[in-house]
Amino acid sequence: MSGGDNGDVIVEFVQVGNAVKVSAIDAKTGREVSIVGSPRASREELTRVAVNKLKYVMSRD
Repeated sequence: MSGGDNGDVIVEFVQVGNAVKVSAIDAKTGREVSIVGSPRASREELTRVAVNKLKYVMSRD
């Protein structure tokens, strides 16, 4: 998946009980962020939130 200016982003989904943990990892730097969301939310929405969080964290540095 492309993360825009940040390059490639790896997105991983893990079911944890009644929630889904979504990790977004910048392939170039290895920076990783995670969110926890509802399993009823679409993968597209969860991916968007995780990638936006990654972009935010990367922009702070």
